[in-house]
Amino acid sequence: MNILLWHVHGSWTTAFVQGPHTYLVPVLPDRGEDGRGRAETWSWPESVQERTPEQLRDEPVDLVVLQRPHEAELAERWLGGRRPGRDVPAVYLEHNAPDGDVPGTRHPAAGRDDLTLVHVTHFNRLFWDNGSTRTAVIEHGIVDPGHRYTGRLARAAVVVNEPVRRGRHTGTDLLPALSEAAPLDVFGMRTEGLAAHLGLPEDRCRSRDLPQGELHPAMAERRLYLHPVRWTSLGLSLLEAMHLGMPVVALAATEAVEAVPAGTGVISTRPEELARAARHYLNEPQAAAEDGARARTAALERYGLKRFLNDWEQLMEEVTRG
Repeated sequence: MNILLWHVHGSWTTAFVQGPHTYLVPVLPDRGEDGRGRAETWSWPESVQERTPEQLRDEPVDLVVLQRPHEAELAERWLGGRRPGRDVPAVYLEHNAPDGDVPGTRHPAAGRDDLTLVHVTHFNRLFWDNGSTRTAVIEHGIVDPGHRYTGRLARAAVVVNEPVRRGRHTGTDLLPALSEAAPLDVFGMRTEGLAAHLGLPEDRCRSRDLPQGELHPAMAERRLYLHPVRWTSLGLSLLEAMHLGMPVVALAATEAVEAVPAGTGVISTRPEELARAARHYLNEPQAAAEDGARARTAALERYGLKRFLNDWEQLMEEVTRG
């Protein structure tokens, strides 16, 4: 099967392209948001092939995976007038929780009878207004990085992109109080200036933008994974931390309450409880390792790559069969 999708979410796409198909990703000369082409910081198989808009015009395409509202128009234009959902089967994959007038936010694909709207969490499907569009939930899958946890550094790992700009969404305002319980190492994209922004000394809050290949080893050296995010879809970094064998301390918001079962860490809506749990893991490395091992087992069972790919195969067969 030839599947057309844009390179929008690198971590999610890395799992998706492990399937048995050919994956066509648009590429433009500037490699901007609508034509990034193949990933540079993730390892993708050769079955992921770049195509220019001109090449796509006559390319046989069996399925279009839409991820942003404007991609339907792009796909129709670049596919020589073939309309996603009408002339070629299509699904709309929604990565994010709704924003704005929650829970009344209407999804851009709501009310369509020509495609399936796929959510990555049950929380997202619940909170979006999907209208009459057929919906499905296919939970995340992770390419297993292996049990790499050492916890040798008595610090907490936090992974978040643009923590200064995103502020309360990512729980950035909670970090000063949490840093009193455990020194923080914040990884992600555009994390520079975080400590100064929060008025924290560098020894309590360090931040580094790391390439994907260096992220997992760095996370696994920290004693625990801290997830202070208030409002977002389920962060893949949380699931990656669990796969690594890290104990999790997470704000009990959005889908995190489903992803972190008992015995794998601590989730709470009370920041003081998160601080208490972080202190516990710093002072009890054996307890941290044991909870982390259980976290890995739970993540492999629920968010393993095989289950993820099987779920997508079943849905794609239904959609393309008509």
